Amino acid sequence: MVSIKTRLSGIELDNPIIPASGTFAFGEEFKSLYDLNILGSISFKGTTVEERPGNALPRIAECPGGMLNSVGLQNPGVKKVVEEELPRLGKFFKKPLVANISGFSLEDFAILSEEMDKVENVGILEVNISCPNVSHGGMAFGTEAKSVEAVCKVVKEKTKKPVYMKLSPNVTDITEMARAAESGGADGLALINTVLGMRIDIKRRKPVLANKVGGYSGPGIFPIAVRAVYAVHQAVKLPLIGMGGISRAEDVLEMMMAGASAVEVGAENLVNPRVCEEIITELPILCERLGIEDIQDIIGIV
Repeated sequence: MVSIKTRLSGIELDNPIIPASGTFAFGEEFKSLYDLNILGSISFKGTTVEERPGNALPRIAECPGGMLNSVGLQNPGVKKVVEEELPRLGKFFKKPLVANISGFSLEDFAILSEEMDKVENVGILEVNISCPNVSHGGMAFGTEAKSVEAVCKVVKEKTKKPVYMKLSPNVTDITEMARAAESGGADGLALINTVLGMRIDIKRRKPVLANKVGGYSGPGIFPIAVRAVYAVHQAVKLPLIGMGGISRAEDVLEMMMAGASAVEVGAENLVNPRVCEEIITELPILCERLGIEDIQDIIGIV
């Protein structure tokens, strides 16, 4: 028998498949398609302190090998998420969740961590540091090592749950940010976030997105993500959640061989809403074909 169980900071997952934040909302839209409890976990919609309506339309653009988005963290705010969305999600998903939190100041991160720490069905905090730091000129937290470390320390002070810093690929050296997170006390890392991109409507001579630029996701960024996970796995001694362009069981094994202990499936959920179910079905068959008895044996094997 093949085992596809894995672990993240002491939390056992039945398999390494986690729908990525922003592509699965709070699970409501997917629960009629299949039993969500087959999933390893769910990273629910990115949550901010206050409600956010998101960016102006259009905020989605198709492109070769994926899509661009500039949704702008649309969400109901932490109070409603904690009091309404997570209890509702807990009624049909019985496993520990990954809470994706996004702040625009250190104070925001402190508030969000404290609130998520109280939620019983949250297992891991996934800290999105791709937001602009409004106190320091708008540069994203995740593009400066000192900021990465500072956010991590603030979050760790407010929660006893494992903290995974979500790293951006839009930096010169992602391993520098990984080391900064490790220095800040991170329990693990999640990578990569979307790659900055842009499309132009040549007939209108204007950007396709109202926000001009957006995050590129989908199969086109998979090799970038694999390289980043491999490099970070060599640089730090932390468990990694790998993501970026995963769409099939083969991608999962490739990402895990690069160093990921689990993976998140993002944009493909929007193309094929049953993709996570399909990957979970295919994974043990593929492992058996490749002579893999325990999927944890291949983590970082290259």
